[in-house]
Amino acid sequence: MKNDLKNTTFLIPLRMDSMVRFENLLMTVEHLLRYFETNIIVLQADKYENGIVPHLLGKKVKYRFVEDYDMVFYRTKYLNQMTCEVNTPFIGIWDADVIVPNRQVIDSIEKLQAGYEIAYPYDGHFYDTTDIVREMYFKNRQLKILETNQYKMNLSYSKESLGGAFMANRQAYIDAGMENEEFYGWGPEDWERCERWRVFAYKIYRAEGNLYHLSHSRGNNSMHRSLDQFVNTNKRCKLTALSNAKDLKNTYQWQCLQ
Repeated sequence: MKNDLKNTTFLIPLRMDSMVRFENLLMTVEHLLRYFETNIIVLQADKYENGIVPHLLGKKVKYRFVEDYDMVFYRTKYLNQMTCEVNTPFIGIWDADVIVPNRQVIDSIEKLQAGYEIAYPYDGHFYDTTDIVREMYFKNRQLKILETNQYKMNLSYSKESLGGAFMANRQAYIDAGMENEEFYGWGPEDWERCERWRVFAYKIYRAEGNLYHLSHSRGNNSMHRSLDQFVNTNKRCKLTALSNAKDLKNTYQWQCLQ
């Protein structure tokens, strides 16, 4: 029996930069659909659309293509657009390469229904599978492959990762600014976003358990573009941490225009 998560929409924006990334997307979506009756939107932004992605995703996934010739994948902008297009009370912001055990997703949704604004479906342990374990998982799609081979994986970002996936009360997420579009390309937006939620005194929950990141090569959209970008984005994180809720509301006009 699948769990009823029709009150939730999972948002997955991506730039398809390799065949491995494409396979990861299919495994991520397949895992969600195996356990949940839910809504999934995949947005692909690229120079052209070849029709392969929507064909293989199938009719259970809403797919949208955006023609985009920019070498930099503007993920924050696309996530904000996607958030404004849905009307379910809860959303899941998901990378195209992550597997989260279904019990942790259910736990997170239950906490949102109980009044939390934000729920991370893992405890901060963000494990990169390595190519070998990823291939093992690809062959049989069994979660136990990931869980029993954890010791072979690399722990990314320390034990307090804020990336990969989170779930939110959609309106609370909008009220606190959604994604900060000052983050253009790869950067520490996960940390800035969480600092903003803390400024707004949101109740944030962390489920017990790991997140598994399916390994892939690192392209230009998986690293800082320059030293200036690194300095400026980290400065933005510090400014947010030192702000109060009124300052943030006055600085940014975040809303979904109907």
